[in-house]
Amino acid sequence: MPRRLRDSDLTSRAARGRLAVSGKPYWRLLSLNHHLGYRRNRRGGSWLCRIHLGRSVYQEAVLGVADDLLPADGVDVLDFGQAQEAARAWFAKRLAMPANESEKATYTVRDCLEDYLVWYGGHRKALDATRAAVRAHILPGLGHKETERLTAHEIRLWHQAIAESPARLRSRSDRPANVRAVTTSEDHRKRRATANRVLTILKAALTMALQEGRAVDASAPWTKVKAFKGVDSPRIRYLDLEEAKRLLAACETDFQMLVRGALVTGCRYSELTSLKIGDFDATRSLVHIRESKSSKPRHVFLNAEACRFLSALVAGRSGAAYLFLKATGKAWARSEQARRMKEACDAAGIQPAASFHALRHTYASHYLMNGGSLSALATQLGHSDTRMTTRHYAHLAESWRSRDADTFAPRFG
Repeated sequence: MPRRLRDSDLTSRAARGRLAVSGKPYWRLLSLNHHLGYRRNRRGGSWLCRIHLGRSVYQEAVLGVADDLLPADGVDVLDFGQAQEAARAWFAKRLAMPANESEKATYTVRDCLEDYLVWYGGHRKALDATRAAVRAHILPGLGHKETERLTAHEIRLWHQAIAESPARLRSRSDRPANVRAVTTSEDHRKRRATANRVLTILKAALTMALQEGRAVDASAPWTKVKAFKGVDSPRIRYLDLEEAKRLLAACETDFQMLVRGALVTGCRYSELTSLKIGDFDATRSLVHIRESKSSKPRHVFLNAEACRFLSALVAGRSGAAYLFLKATGKAWARSEQARRMKEACDAAGIQPAASFHALRHTYASHYLMNGGSLSALATQLGHSDTRMTTRHYAHLAESWRSRDADTFAPRFG
């Protein structure tokens, strides 16, 4: 028997939040053999629906993310009423299928990715970017394929096609995709790196479906498709000291504070804009990053210059306020840094313009060139180990390697 919920348990976000995080859905009967489901996870929940086919056999579908954490938009994030409408629409569509087609209840790559994105939204942070990659690169070529009929050859050809396709530029969703021709060796490297990232998404979705007992070929043909090698180590862009000073001088006051914060801490834009005044500990010379890309908190230790800067920034302000604010007194929103960074780089004569993330690379690069160790830098940046740090910055640690060689290399007299 399916676990049932009262109407109040479904409609109330507070009540849904009290449900156990079991991974098993709760079901509400909408009509004979038709159920609306809710699955709770650690970062909210998701809506599902299912139809009873007889003999304990069900066909299920994922409708979207529940409005536990994000406001409902009627497309990807649904409230209780919208979930009911979506479920009834799915039931009606299924009933309109020919009998032999509905009985197959095939599980396609599209179904697999929809299930994966629901899980991803509850456990990872880059949901928007992952969903965009799925829509742009996976669904057009493989979305209609049945998972049981996927072959390694098909996946390999699809993976190769992404690497050979033009680079996609940002454009509005209601306009044709804007692309740029691939001409240089760096362009080819980037396309292959993109193909690898998308392949990783597909492999993760299919693996999760296999682990959950979905209709996926147990031979796992996707494991036979290998990623391109040697394409994930781009040349890191960082600013020298003179460029950093020119950039700071060219910034408006509120943005200058944010740029200086990135230069002295190495924090990401999202980490900086989430910092509260209480996260700065002048006594211990550190800032506490509560939410990072990896979802793990960390301490970033500061030098004397960084402490003086942040101490002046927090003077006379309450600990609950955001550390960095715009001139209007409002918090920095997502992606507000890109335009301001380009304008500041243009004014400072830095061409091509550096991204805000290049400030993090600037911190890391000068940290190593001044003698810091790769292991300490990895901890400062929030990397789980030194692999990422070594891949991007090891070539800049020459002075550190030189000192170690002078100290530890053998001497034979």
